[in-house]
Amino acid sequence: MINHILVPLDNSTLAECVLPHILAIAPVLNARVTLLHVMEHPHNGNGTPGVDPVDWHLRKHKSERYLEQIAERLQISGLSIEYSLLEGSPAQSIIEFARNNNVDLITLSTHGNSGLSGWNVSSVVQKILLRSYKSTLLVRAYKPITTDSSEVRYKRLFIGLDCSTRAEYVLPVAMRLAQAHKSELMLGTVIQKPQTIDRFPLSEKDSKLISPIVDKNQQAASHYFDQLLTQFSLEGLELKTDIVVGDNVVAVLHDMVEEINADLVMLVAHGHSGERRWPYGSVTSSFIAYGNTPLMIMQDLSEDEIQHTHAELAVKEGKGH
Repeated sequence: MINHILVPLDNSTLAECVLPHILAIAPVLNARVTLLHVMEHPHNGNGTPGVDPVDWHLRKHKSERYLEQIAERLQISGLSIEYSLLEGSPAQSIIEFARNNNVDLITLSTHGNSGLSGWNVSSVVQKILLRSYKSTLLVRAYKPITTDSSEVRYKRLFIGLDCSTRAEYVLPVAMRLAQAHKSELMLGTVIQKPQTIDRFPLSEKDSKLISPIVDKNQQAASHYFDQLLTQFSLEGLELKTDIVVGDNVVAVLHDMVEEINADLVMLVAHGHSGERRWPYGSVTSSFIAYGNTPLMIMQDLSEDEIQHTHAELAVKEGKGH
């Protein structure tokens, strides 16, 4: 469960687009919130820090006051708010703070004071996503949002499932949010057709081989969702399910989200494969890179369970010498 939420801020309006979501989530989960700002040292052309002591002191005082004001705004809603000011590299500082302070969820705006760009997420956010190994709420800074944070409510939640126990890791949080916001819950899954290596249309013989497999998987998914419907109805939740057969799982899931105009997409980081080489599976990675909806990712693997990249290992070995 989510008990501690980290909110990195950089003094920009774009980064503050996460705040309405904090007010929508933290009270429901009874989670404490930490606001974090990282002051990055400016550098001269030769790569050495170029800091004017007076200017740095003024900036630090301004940043502290900024965090204090944001905390006061959130505390009006009864939230437990702390704030912290750090110095260093933004991405690395946020990651280390999250690891060292038992953070359960990092909330990130896709863009901050560097402004909007053609990329779906900024470079700093990308680094945090790939290296924090934490559950994350990703809010799209380029999407218009009401200025009145109290008006943000999740009317439609989309939960992508693959009928695996691992994917159900997202359900407890989804149920809590749906109950609090009286949301419509849409559970979606895609039955992928078995792939054949053939440049020509399938023959009747091949179609007869594939159809029973698809039918069997559809029946299994339908039975699985019937069980979830029974479980959710006991909680008094409004639940809908959608099972679609398609050639491309990721594309169909994106279409599902757009069709229902979801307010929040909820995914587990890994599906039934539980692939440990990467922090996210292919579906979640696609929604990070190409989704247009606020995205909550529940990380099902710990840092120790995910394999380090060759780049990470090379840096660690270099530091050891």
